[in-house]
Amino acid sequence: MTPYIDTYYKQTLSSDAAYPVLSGRHNTDVCIVGGGLAGLTAGFELARRGRGVTVLEARRVAWGASGRNGGFVSPGWAARASQIQKRVGPDHAKALYRLSIEGVAMVEDAIRDLDISDAQVTPGILRVSRYENTKALEEQRDEQEAEYGRHLRLLAREEVRALLLSKKYYQALFDAASFHFHPLNYARALAREIVKLGGSVYEDSAVMQVDLTGTEKKLRTPSGEVRAATVVFAGGGYTDRVLPALRRAFLPIATYVVLSELAPELIATAIRTKAGISDGRRAGDYYRAVDGRLLWGGRITTRTTDPRDIAAVIRREIVTTYPQLADLKIETAWSGLMAYARHLMPLIGPVMPNVWACTGFGGHGLNTTAIGARVVAEAIAGESDRYRLFAPFGFVWNGGPFGTAAAQLTYWAYQGMDFLRERRSAHAK
Repeated sequence: MTPYIDTYYKQTLSSDAAYPVLSGRHNTDVCIVGGGLAGLTAGFELARRGRGVTVLEARRVAWGASGRNGGFVSPGWAARASQIQKRVGPDHAKALYRLSIEGVAMVEDAIRDLDISDAQVTPGILRVSRYENTKALEEQRDEQEAEYGRHLRLLAREEVRALLLSKKYYQALFDAASFHFHPLNYARALAREIVKLGGSVYEDSAVMQVDLTGTEKKLRTPSGEVRAATVVFAGGGYTDRVLPALRRAFLPIATYVVLSELAPELIATAIRTKAGISDGRRAGDYYRAVDGRLLWGGRITTRTTDPRDIAAVIRREIVTTYPQLADLKIETAWSGLMAYARHLMPLIGPVMPNVWACTGFGGHGLNTTAIGARVVAEAIAGESDRYRLFAPFGFVWNGGPFGTAAAQLTYWAYQGMDFLRERRSAHAK
């Protein structure tokens, strides 16, 4: 059985019980390809509706980015609000944002209803600015209150630096309704619930070949076959080319996370809050204290192989932000591949009759995988057509090697703009 890679989440798994490998022929109502958060939530939503569900996972449940991310659950999409509004208009953009809020509530509801105590929920996300940004944050706070009834608290520079002892930070918005948690334990709980509801979950069962042309869809793995009326493709950055039209619509993008040694007293000289912290840069840092350790993520790259020393790359970010943590040792480092479409929105909708896509959640996946899976399940069950809200964000070609180069250049350009804004704020002191 494929092992989970070494991460904080593997180290704190409640159970590592494996699911069987698919063997022989099986019939089901809906076959879901991909056992990450999108696929598992779709399976859970459909099984609750009485549909027969089979989930095929190439490795382990939530083996990829779903089980090794930062663990932050908050509203929004990977695409910025201004980008979304420019494409679809203000009313449509607001409807999409409300879906993202519903996604947060879905995760909360599942944790409560399924009694997922090992999800280790900690409330509060603090979004900090690395440059003078009071006016923009005030506008964001007021818009959240007026449009969505959400209550964010603006923290002045002095308040931020009482919690985060770094000269890099200016103002922040505190979101008490968002939270951070253990995504791998959460995902495995969804898989258990699918089985309890009569569905099936198979690990180490990669889909090698498909026949999607007939009324009955056929999916073959190395040792078995599933026949289903409906198929949902919910793989992420590790998706192969079994469905070329879908694979061409996103790029696999790597991000990196490290876990420090156990050093609660040293960490407390820098971080004096239990909230999760993220900054406002396009691909900024996100981090949180966990069990007396520091879990810190950041950086993205189009390289799909690990750099020689992930720990050194992220450690420089930590020490640049908090010089007092110069002696903090890194014990574990890992990466994960996310799926990004060119428009930075999920790929949600029909690919062909009774074949659905539910992928492309890179950069903001813990709430968006939930709501994306729900709208697909609603469509399959004939309950709603909310998936049409994603129609303007189609299956656009990722650009191949040119798209990869463009994505990396765009990231570097964002880094440059972030640097200039920080520098201007520093000089304005």
